[in-house]
Amino acid sequence: QTCALPISTGVLLGLLGPASIMYLIDPGTNAGPGFHLFSGATLLCAFFIATDPVSAATSPKGRFVYGLGIGFLIFCIRKWGSYADGVAFAVLLMNMATPAIDYVTRPHIVGHARKGGARG
Repeated sequence: QTCALPISTGVLLGLLGPASIMYLIDPGTNAGPGFHLFSGATLLCAFFIATDPVSAATSPKGRFVYGLGIGFLIFCIRKWGSYADGVAFAVLLMNMATPAIDYVTRPHIVGHARKGGARG
């Protein structure tokens, strides 16, 4: 069984973090964090689309990074892209990055030395 909480948390933090910073810098030209949270398919993505266990990262840390990436890409596509809602593109791009995330965030196996390192 997989836990979807790190992915959902990552998506929401990855979107609301940059949205809040940009809104605090210039509220006249940037939409507020509430707008980003409740517009488009953000909540649908955070709790249903991004949490697909087949295409998501496998480790808990990797799932959080995967979610952060999706949220950040949603913000970037909405802010600088020509699409009103970039959920589908963000999920597809992070699905392509999943093997790299799994490679970087794989857990250490107890009792085995790391590659290239001395036992100890």
